[in-house]
Amino acid sequence: MNSTSTQFVPSGRMGMYEPIHQMGMWGESFRGNGIQNASASMFIPGNPNSTHSIILAAETKLDTQSEDTSQGTLGPSSKYDQEATKPIDKVQRRLKQNREAARKSRLRKKAYVQQLESSRLKLIQLEQELERARQQGVYVSSGIETGQLGYPGTINSGIATFELEYGHWVEEQNRNIIELRSALNSHRSDVELRILVENGIGHYSELFRMKATAAKDDVFYVMCGMWRTSAERFFLWIGGFRPSELLKVLGPQLEPLTEQQVLNVCNLRQSCQQAEDALSQGMEKLQQTLAMTVAGDRLGEASHMPQMDTAMEKLEGLVRFVQQADHLRQTALQQMLSILTIRQAARGLLSLGEYFQRLRALSSVWLNRPREPA
Repeated sequence: MNSTSTQFVPSGRMGMYEPIHQMGMWGESFRGNGIQNASASMFIPGNPNSTHSIILAAETKLDTQSEDTSQGTLGPSSKYDQEATKPIDKVQRRLKQNREAARKSRLRKKAYVQQLESSRLKLIQLEQELERARQQGVYVSSGIETGQLGYPGTINSGIATFELEYGHWVEEQNRNIIELRSALNSHRSDVELRILVENGIGHYSELFRMKATAAKDDVFYVMCGMWRTSAERFFLWIGGFRPSELLKVLGPQLEPLTEQQVLNVCNLRQSCQQAEDALSQGMEKLQQTLAMTVAGDRLGEASHMPQMDTAMEKLEGLVRFVQQADHLRQTALQQMLSILTIRQAARGLLSLGEYFQRLRALSSVWLNRPREPA
C-alpha cells in the first residue's frame, strides 16, 4: 500500500499569518496520508464529556455481553455443563473488574473537580494576601522554580490559577503512568487498555485547553514555558514540545512495527516538520514586525504610546501562534495513536509520560548538584 506524505511548502510570499490559515487544512491533510483516524472515534478534543461517555458506552456493552452470556449457563445438567461454565465465570469476573475500574475512574474525576474547587478558594485567599504584600512594596515573581523574574507590582490571577491547575495535572499524569505500566505488565485486555489510552489522550487535551486560556492572560508566560522545569524549557518550541522531535524520541520505544506502520510514522513526522517550519517562519516575521513597531520612528523620544498601541494589536497574532502550535501537537498525538495497535498506543503514552518525568528529574538533579566553593 503506497502512502505519500502531505506537503507543506511555505510560499516565498507568505504573509505573517499565512501559516495559521494553512493549519486549518492539516487535519484533512493527515487523513490524506492513508492513515485511518481511529482516534477520532476514541476522543473528541474540547469535549470534556467524551471520555466519560466512552467509559459508559464500554460499560453498557460489557453489561449486555454479560447478560447474553449468562443466559446460556443456566441450569447445567451434567458434569460436562459444569465444566463448560468455568470459562464463562472467568469472563464474567473480568467484566466485573472492568466495570469496577470504570467506576473508580469516575470517582477520581469527581475528586479532581472537588480539588479544583478547593484550590479556587485558596487562590482567592492567596490573591488577597499578595495584594496586601504588593501594597507594602513587595515584588511578586511567578514560576515553579526560584530565581525567575516576574512582573514587579502586578499579580495575574489567571496565571496563578493555571499554575495550580498544572500542578494537579502533573499529579494526575503520574497516576496515569502508574496505571498504564501496571496494565501492560499484567497483560490486561484490549478493552481495559483502550479506556486507559482514551483517558491519556483526554488528559493531554485538557492541558492544551488550559494553555489556551493562560495564553490570553499572558502569552509571553506560555511562550517561555515559565511553568516548566529548566530541562523541559531547553527543548521548548512555541510553548511546548516539537512534535517531529518527539516522534524521533518515541519511535524506538514502539518497535517492532510493521513496514506500513514505519512508513506511516515517517510520513507523519515529515508532515509535522513541514508544519513546524511554516509556523517558525511566521513567528520570525512577527518578531521582525513587532521589533520595528516598538522602535517606531526614533528612539529616545518621551512619547511612545502610539507604538505600544500598534504593538498590542500585533501581539494578538502571537496568541494564535501558541494555539496553532498546540493544535499541531494534539493532531500529531492522535494520528500517531491511530497508526498503532491499542497495546502499542498504551506503550507510546507510557513512554511519553516517562520521558517528561525524566526531564523534570534531570532539572531537579541539576539544581541540587554539588557546587565547588567560590
